[in-house]
Amino acid sequence: MAAASSLLSEDQFLCSICLDVFTDPVSTPCGHNFCKNCITKHWNINAPECPICKKVFNKRPELLVNTFVSEMVVHFRQSAQQRASSSSEQQAAKPGEIPCDVCTGTKLKALKSCLVCLVSYCETHLEPHLTATGLKRHQLIDPVRHLEGRLCTKHDKQLELFCKDDQTCVCMLCTISDHKAHDIVPLKEEYEGKKVELGKTEVELQQMIQERQLKIQEIQHSVEVSRESADREKAVSVHVFTKLKEAIERNQVKVSEMIEEKHKTTKKQADGLIKELEQEISALKKRSAELKQRLHSEDHLNLLQNFPSLNAAPQTKDWKESRICLPSYEGNVRTAVVKMLEILKHEMEKLFPKAELKTVQQSAVDVTLDPDTANPKLILSEDGKQVHHSAVKKDLPDNPERFSHCTCVLGKQIDSSGRFYFEVQVKGKTDWVVGVARESINRKGFITINSKNSCWTVCLRNDNVYCALADPPVCLFLKSKPEKVGVFVDYEEGLVSFYDVDAANFIHAFTGCSFTEKVLPFFNPCFNQGGKNSAPLIICPVNPT
Repeated sequence: MAAASSLLSEDQFLCSICLDVFTDPVSTPCGHNFCKNCITKHWNINAPECPICKKVFNKRPELLVNTFVSEMVVHFRQSAQQRASSSSEQQAAKPGEIPCDVCTGTKLKALKSCLVCLVSYCETHLEPHLTATGLKRHQLIDPVRHLEGRLCTKHDKQLELFCKDDQTCVCMLCTISDHKAHDIVPLKEEYEGKKVELGKTEVELQQMIQERQLKIQEIQHSVEVSRESADREKAVSVHVFTKLKEAIERNQVKVSEMIEEKHKTTKKQADGLIKELEQEISALKKRSAELKQRLHSEDHLNLLQNFPSLNAAPQTKDWKESRICLPSYEGNVRTAVVKMLEILKHEMEKLFPKAELKTVQQSAVDVTLDPDTANPKLILSEDGKQVHHSAVKKDLPDNPERFSHCTCVLGKQIDSSGRFYFEVQVKGKTDWVVGVARESINRKGFITINSKNSCWTVCLRNDNVYCALADPPVCLFLKSKPEKVGVFVDYEEGLVSFYDVDAANFIHAFTGCSFTEKVLPFFNPCFNQGGKNSAPLIICPVNPT
């Protein structure tokens, strides 16, 4: 019954009066079917005739229930409900999704596209491709747009092959025309190969991304280091210039007070002399008044009797040689400036903690190269005082102490009381690295030589660039080209400083070093560059400057 109902269309289950699916279907004597209520109402108004064939009945015929049609209607309603339910469960195509090409009205989301039919189907309309024998052979893929682009523009056939010679997709007819005798493979085979290539490309892209992300981290770290260094330097500048400012202000007050005191002493001396002069002037004025009085007197006897006392010179001081000794104010300012220079020198020594070369040379020790640490391409002298690079790699045991890749060698352990000094000749070399490193420095594989890895060194690169290998490196601008480099270590001060021995000039200092273990002399003669840099590094005896 269900099979029969599926062969009938919806129109065959509609009442011709209400145009809806039958409700309680009945049959007239002429064989037509109507809803019982519909035909009854129709005949209540009109003459008893068939609304379809217009056959007139003499009297209203008895309406009989059509059992067969009733059962068909029930099955039809159930089938319609199932179809409606199935359609409601399927989703309508959203913007950006592939719609079904068969759906009318609301376009449902396509589940597959057929490369033979060049049509995309939703779940309902896809069913024939899953059940019908002929359609099962069609190639179904995930839904895609522009299926017509998958046809050969010349032969209007499906592109299902790939020409390796021309690197293009072709159809079957192309293989016997334009691409005859070419290397043709199935599209899927070429797809798998290209997929592998793209996989490798994706891995390379991911590696490139990671490398650039690491480079970003490295750059950001450099910025952070720069920020920290800048903050430290700003703090030092504030400290130093505050001290200088305070010292200048103190000395300015002292100089002003000293100058004022000298002036007060001079004024006091002058006031004493002026007072004395004024006293003599008063006495002289008194004698002058007395003389004037006697001169106007007519008493001859009195004038003559007192003439000796009146004519005698008054007792006064000889003022011709009397002078004020002016103090030298310039000397006070000069003395204050000298003191300021001493303060400035003291602060600069704090900023640049270097000792006089002759002082650090007093901590000289005897350094010898340790052959157990030398890279296999390094040649050491028998006395352990010289090292240079060779292109020939020696067959040496790869013991834990040996540098396996970097052309480095360490000095043997040094017995010192917390300070030591040694000198290395670098004359004739275009590249070198000299300094000290922590005893536990990594010696296998490629290593980064910088202070971050507890390796405090200076170097020459390309015969003209001097650097202190900090993190990041610091370029050094030297007055002269060192031929002999002095290295000084002070454990207590956390200091590693370098000197140009012949010029007795300071080169650079690492300050605030954290020596959690012993440090050893570090040497890297670098590659000999075909003889250009073949000169050895030579540990020299120290001759105090």
